[in-house]
Amino acid sequence: MSLRESFLTTKRVLGKPYKDLEFLLRSLKNILEKNGEGEIAGAIPWISDKEPDVQEITPKHIQLYSMIFHLVNMVEINAAVQARRTKEDVSLDSVNGLWGINIKELREAGLSEEEIMEAIREVAIEPVLTAHPTEAKRATVLEHHRELYVLLVQRENRMYTQNEIRNVDHNIELALYRLWRTGEIYLEKPDIQDELRNILHYMVNVFPEVIAILDRRLLQAVQYNGMDIEAFCASHSFPKISFGDWVGGDRDGHPLVTAEVTRDTLLQLRLNALVVIRRKLIRLVQRTSFSLAYEEADEALQERIQAMLDETGPNGRESYERNKGEVFRQFISLMLHKLPVDSVRGHATKLLDVEGAYVHSQQLKDDLALLQSSLIEYGAKSIAYDDVISVMRVVDAFGFHLAALDIRQNSSFHDKAIEQLLEASSAEETDFGNWSEEKRLAFINKELESARPFTALKAKLGPEAQAVVECYRVIAKHTRKFGTNCIGSFIVSMTRSVSDLLTVYLLAREVGLTEMTEDGQYAEIPVVPLLETIDDLENGTEILQQFLAHPVTQRTLAQQQKKYNLKQPAQQVMVGYSDSNKDGGILASQWSLYKAQYALSEVGHKAGVKIRFFHGKGGSISRGAGPTHYFIKALPYGAPNGDIRLTEQGETIAQKYANPVNAAYNLELLAANSLNKYVKDKKSERSFHPLADVISRLAESSEHYYDKMRNEEGFITFFRSATPIDAIEMSKIGSRPAKRTGANTLDDLRAIPWVFSWSQARVHMTSWFGVGSALEQLHSEDPDAYETLKDALKDDPFVRYVFTNIDTSLAATDEEIFSLYIDLVEDESLRKKFSGIFLDELKLTRRHLENLLCRPIEERRKGHYYSNMLRASLMRPLHKKQVQLLRTWRAQKAAGEPEDEAIQTELLMTINALSGAMRNTG
Repeated sequence: MSLRESFLTTKRVLGKPYKDLEFLLRSLKNILEKNGEGEIAGAIPWISDKEPDVQEITPKHIQLYSMIFHLVNMVEINAAVQARRTKEDVSLDSVNGLWGINIKELREAGLSEEEIMEAIREVAIEPVLTAHPTEAKRATVLEHHRELYVLLVQRENRMYTQNEIRNVDHNIELALYRLWRTGEIYLEKPDIQDELRNILHYMVNVFPEVIAILDRRLLQAVQYNGMDIEAFCASHSFPKISFGDWVGGDRDGHPLVTAEVTRDTLLQLRLNALVVIRRKLIRLVQRTSFSLAYEEADEALQERIQAMLDETGPNGRESYERNKGEVFRQFISLMLHKLPVDSVRGHATKLLDVEGAYVHSQQLKDDLALLQSSLIEYGAKSIAYDDVISVMRVVDAFGFHLAALDIRQNSSFHDKAIEQLLEASSAEETDFGNWSEEKRLAFINKELESARPFTALKAKLGPEAQAVVECYRVIAKHTRKFGTNCIGSFIVSMTRSVSDLLTVYLLAREVGLTEMTEDGQYAEIPVVPLLETIDDLENGTEILQQFLAHPVTQRTLAQQQKKYNLKQPAQQVMVGYSDSNKDGGILASQWSLYKAQYALSEVGHKAGVKIRFFHGKGGSISRGAGPTHYFIKALPYGAPNGDIRLTEQGETIAQKYANPVNAAYNLELLAANSLNKYVKDKKSERSFHPLADVISRLAESSEHYYDKMRNEEGFITFFRSATPIDAIEMSKIGSRPAKRTGANTLDDLRAIPWVFSWSQARVHMTSWFGVGSALEQLHSEDPDAYETLKDALKDDPFVRYVFTNIDTSLAATDEEIFSLYIDLVEDESLRKKFSGIFLDELKLTRRHLENLLCRPIEERRKGHYYSNMLRASLMRPLHKKQVQLLRTWRAQKAAGEPEDEAIQTELLMTINALSGAMRNTG
């Protein structure tokens, strides 16, 4: 099917989004022709009959195709938003996964208004933004995309006149031209500051506005389901929303994240939190212009104003005097004055440390609570429950720290740090990393009886010890001054034993991040295991049991409970979706995660500790992606516990949160489904999966076939030849190295480039290999179990979620394209061997999925099928170009010729374009 035929078919079947796409393409053609670029304008696909000739594809063509794939993504997102709006206009409970339908289900299950309010207050969601090398677009390009999206939405406004629409269309042409003239890829590797700036955009400009949208939609759903809005506002029955950050804190295999970077990141986050709050308070001043003199205000407000005037001195009085006769404005002006930030021409510019300023956000929250109660007493209940609550919610969410910075490091790095501290303290034995677990525990427990550090302040340390100690000193200094809520936790990658966790207490002790009490020592910052591989997930239960039983952990959790006013002690546990998949394939990974979360939540339940799971997910199915509401429903009993923390990585940040309406939708999916799952789990008996035996058999056999494939002789050579992994390793799309230590092994390769490289070759095997053989084995050995599985696909949340994701991945797999990459393998026997292994397994998996799901994908998932078909028509020539470039580039390297930068850049452009087409990288 030609490009034009693919487009016309998709437009005919799916309609509006592709009419919007056609409009954008014609607008692009028009603006290019106006600016003398008629030749490239004639190469715009889908709106002409011209087919791309691979030999004629230039870097300009690749840039054009890349831009056009992002336009496809944009019109599809907009179409989804408009479709939801249309549905909700008829009925607020009509869109799956949102507040309306979830609260309706709880009401129909017999929950009272009070029970729902109490449950909502227990819900907590925390997206954690990371900058793994999966965002191939420059930050500038993202800005242009956001502007274009807003203009596209404006075209939907039926209130506009024809002249106004023509003006919007003109602005769309200009936005398209700006996008065209902006280079798509990083020609220089971004540094951590670049990545932080990108994340700060969402934290400062998107999320503060989205919280109010989310809350308003909750209250609309409350009213729609016959409950009292005022009761929800008066009892502050809203979900807890907060944000996390890994940029500037995640140092696992990232040598550029130094102590100085962490210090600067913490200060940047604090400054920008105050920017956000300052904006909200200025808006609140504008909205509280009520005539009420100071003398007429309630006594509590008068007393607090006097105290604030005493705290702030003459400058505070100057702020206070501006709005005489409007006491609420005067009070808020004093709050603004007490923010520890300097401003120039109305913009916050730097942090201040002055007498009378707020130090902690709780002080501001107390003043806002007083403002709310005073407004209610005054009679302005609507303002108190709307405008003031919206500011309180922002302060609740961001504090004075904006996002909690996690500090992640690898357990082996910590082992080396301890060895070097022991060497610096002239200890007799220093080979800590090679000690038995028993010896390590005996040593750690003995050391934790004392508060003394290993070394003196200026002792000369080895590189790992120096890096850890310098980082922890920065954290100690910052938290002593501003409190600990700016730090999420110390996360230990590759947690293999309880000693890996307890080691962090020793490192924290070194810089005074532990406190000694009469009962013993506790840590100021909680320590969190990261269970990544399948073995780690299986061993996690025993590790957690021992960790929760340790007296230092118990005292640390008790201290956290007291500090943050928690109902019970809470321990975070991070589970990794990427490495477990790389380790054992999709079924083994998903089942290991399910089993581990069930068992870990049971450990917490028995210990009286709430387990807060932190889901280390990525943008691809292999790394845990999938529809949020189905993901939450598929979790085991007790796993979300009303409290869900998860990573948002790379390109998924822009896809989910680039515009406020879509951002609110994605946060609502998290909050509304966490509520539903939490309540339903509480109302039912703890139980494991009813099909555990069948799923275990499938997981074990699929892992066997996956493992067999990875261990076939010549696999690494095949992988490095039949995918563009070498090009990805030299790409400039993130500050982090592709390998943990630089070794040329599969174990050392990060999960992201592993998945990224297979997806570029259009095989996506990381999300289906082993599944077909496992299903074939089950079908032949136990046909009844196979039929049971088939039935479960209709209504079992876990089975349906996993197999639907596999199906999605199969739909994106193209064996014809993969064959082009296979031809890059020079060894003919290797080529034939692995070609057979992969294509046979793919054929088997497709056959079983079609049998299990009963209907072909074009019937059961029409939108997905036709969108893929349209994209594939333009991806085909790009893949052919990439293979051609890889062949030339590799030949030059083999011949020892100097690197051709033009070919490298062109290769990176194809990688970028194809990742945009597939809507994810790794």
